[in-house]
Amino acid sequence: MSKKQYWLMKSEPDAYSIDDLKRDGQIRWSGVRNYEARNIMRDKMNIGDRAFFYHSNVKPPVIAGEMEVCTEPYPDPLQFDPDSKYFDPKSSESDPRWQLIDVKFVQKFEKPVTRDELKEHEDLLEMQLFKRNRLSITEVTEEQYKKILKLAGE
Repeated sequence: MSKKQYWLMKSEPDAYSIDDLKRDGQIRWSGVRNYEARNIMRDKMNIGDRAFFYHSNVKPPVIAGEMEVCTEPYPDPLQFDPDSKYFDPKSSESDPRWQLIDVKFVQKFEKPVTRDELKEHEDLLEMQLFKRNRLSITEVTEEQYKKILKLAGE
């Protein structure tokens, strides 16, 4: 059994929000078309890992809640669907290019943690979120994760 890891996963709330995940319970984290983010899901994430649900591209951007990885990686079916905006003609069922994992809802924070609030804490300034802000999935240390849960009032 590998050690639990922690992540921050971004979604624009008008595309898919923490409230959508709460309603749905569990979803495929599909449509990722960045190789580094795909590699994280494929090679590093494990069932039971925890992730923050980060609402990006809103003012202010916030960590809105918490979710858990609940499947092994598997091919993103949207890559094979010619009607999907995530279709990839270079990918095949025998050699799929894009992988995903499923996540399940854990909690929505009563008090979401804003990006600016994170920046107020020197020990959180080293977060990959600030160093790799274009990446949709970033690693979070256990210490950072616990600190953010405290900031959220958990």
